[in-house]
Amino acid sequence: MEKESTTFDRLDLRLLAALETNGRASFSRLGSVLGVSDQTVARRYRRLCAEGGLRVVTLRDAVALGQDEWTLRLRCVPDSAVAIAEALATRSDTSWIGIASGGTEVICGTRPRTPGDRDDLLLGRLPRTPRLMEIRAHQLLHRFYGGPTGWLRKFGALTPDEIEALRPDPVPDPGPARITPDDEPLLAVLERDGRATYPELQRATGRSESAVKRRLATLLASGAIHLDVEWDPEILGRPVSAVLWLTTTPAALHEVGEAMAAHAPIAHASATAGPTNLIATAVVASTADLYAYLSGPLGALPGIQHVEVTPYLRRVKQITYRTTRRRAPATRPSAG
Repeated sequence: MEKESTTFDRLDLRLLAALETNGRASFSRLGSVLGVSDQTVARRYRRLCAEGGLRVVTLRDAVALGQDEWTLRLRCVPDSAVAIAEALATRSDTSWIGIASGGTEVICGTRPRTPGDRDDLLLGRLPRTPRLMEIRAHQLLHRFYGGPTGWLRKFGALTPDEIEALRPDPVPDPGPARITPDDEPLLAVLERDGRATYPELQRATGRSESAVKRRLATLLASGAIHLDVEWDPEILGRPVSAVLWLTTTPAALHEVGEAMAAHAPIAHASATAGPTNLIATAVVASTADLYAYLSGPLGALPGIQHVEVTPYLRRVKQITYRTTRRRAPATRPSAG
């Protein structure tokens, strides 16, 4: 998969892939692996942040923690889609929010931390949201690709040796994935900035720097949290993204999901409950490439009975929501 952007080059791609492997690696360590100086890495990092939407953030892994994940399809009247999407985007439990279907549909991923949070959104706020006509909720049952498995590894920008050199030091016996109330001050900082320094984390938690290092390493090694890299796909020449809603035979579900996980355009794929039994996100260079994928690698898979394709018209939120974006009018829906 070759990069097509004329603004960002292969070193930028390699840096993004390196951060996806270890988002907290120092500039000197990144430079050593990538074969450039730490000053070059720092300059590229700052430019990617300023012009490419780069952010490194820490996420709680719902699968490892045994929590729910949902994908919502919200059908609404056309002039309310932006307001509903932006209201949802301000919530800390949402991600991957986009407007689709000619501006009449909002697609949203949500990770409620408790059943109460889930019920508050699905049974409380959304049904009371004005101009929202239909709610379809798909609970994720099994993740084939996504989460801590980043999409950039499909670009082949790093060699296996480079990936191994970037991995964090192993933690012997980190124990089960769990987050305690004492971890909340630590995660409050890391969820805003996954590269926050240890002195910053020490001040936020009141713990010693060595204690902060140990606890963060344990949380990462156990899988309770992972570092994720947010960036604009356009900078790598992939401006087109779409959600694929698939129905397969029950016997073919796992095989189709595993096969799709290996396909280059697929950034996320999960088996779900709901009207369809598999949801995936495809990110490609053009609508022609999307058609080529649908009629080629995807179409060749046995057991698929139905595919619905919903291209995003506008991405409102990927992982984080940047308040510098254009905001909706003052009268906001109740979803937030």
